[in-house]
Amino acid sequence: MQVYLVGGAVRDHLLGRPVKDKDFVVVGATVSEMLDAGFQQVGADFPVFLHPISHDEYALARTERKQGVGYQGFSVHASPNVSLKDDMQRRDLTINAMAIEVTSLMDDSPITGEVIDYYGGLNDIDSKTLRHVSIAFSEDPLRVLRTARFYSRYYDLGFTIADETLRLMRQLVDSGELMHLSAERVWQESSHATMQLSPQVYWQQLYDIGALSGYFDPLHHAWTSVHVRETIQTALYFSGQMQLSLSQRWALLMASLNPALFDLKYKEQKPDEAMITKGILDIGNTVKVPKAHTQFAKLFVQQIEKLAAIDMLSAAEKIELIQVCGAHKEPDKLSQLLVTSHVFQLAIQHRQMMIALGSFHAIGMSDIQPNLKGPAIGDALQQARIKHLQANHD
Repeated sequence: MQVYLVGGAVRDHLLGRPVKDKDFVVVGATVSEMLDAGFQQVGADFPVFLHPISHDEYALARTERKQGVGYQGFSVHASPNVSLKDDMQRRDLTINAMAIEVTSLMDDSPITGEVIDYYGGLNDIDSKTLRHVSIAFSEDPLRVLRTARFYSRYYDLGFTIADETLRLMRQLVDSGELMHLSAERVWQESSHATMQLSPQVYWQQLYDIGALSGYFDPLHHAWTSVHVRETIQTALYFSGQMQLSLSQRWALLMASLNPALFDLKYKEQKPDEAMITKGILDIGNTVKVPKAHTQFAKLFVQQIEKLAAIDMLSAAEKIELIQVCGAHKEPDKLSQLLVTSHVFQLAIQHRQMMIALGSFHAIGMSDIQPNLKGPAIGDALQQARIKHLQANHD
């Protein structure tokens, strides 16, 4: 019997990040041997056990074979004859397919020892690359969401997704396999990604490969507008930097569905509030978003304009807002709504200034008359930049 620390614990140890959970693979053991050692079996589909003291997960080495659709369409084979290399081959990404041998089932010492790396995980750690282990990656649609989540998680470290892995992700999306995922798993991956330091990366990646279509249809349609997409991405970026709650981050994402927040012409046409609310509720129902997050998002999108103009509201309007928000019962909710509103307004302001910065850099000496001298050069550049911004501002 050989025991190995595997997966995320090894990865985060190598990245110098805190190791939260430890998972182990046991090679050469049987179910009865694990039970005799005091472990509790919890896996119905394949043998997974909880350590009697630490409650860490220990799984017998196993292989998988695709037999049906979705991430559950696999037959699992676990036996003492399955090697560590075979077990690692079924993993999603090379950085998750490394192991470190430990002395025994009861070894709980600090992480030390040589890294066992059959599939190039160490090289991909060094090059900051998310790369699939094998072509079997394309058999499991959940890996599309997982890879996007890891991208969001390690984006601040400079990680990127390998081109060949992106191609497999797009193929999985195009095949329709994603629609066989359970709503609960879609929400689990999406909510975890939304709570990362760079949540915008997850949603942008899903949009880029067409994975928002289906479970997040209203969001997919809203994000066809560059203005909407880039503003919300900026808002999500700020939400990560400011450590906003999941409800606040979800509300910012759902603000995508109100076109009047981004385009004056829609505001003048008075957008259909019922349709906006329906979009929020449809997404919530489709991916089983907890009711509290959906209700907070709906309230935020409905009241966002008043929240952004608190100092302009009359006394009657302020009292009405308190009542609508339920702030007389939950004062913290009003605070959370106001903070979320400030983040949204900050995102709009930031995008406006980035557009202005683009116009500033777009104009150079070649864009003004060559015979100008002295202060006239600066004046001409400034006027040309102003005209460029006016012409290109959306």
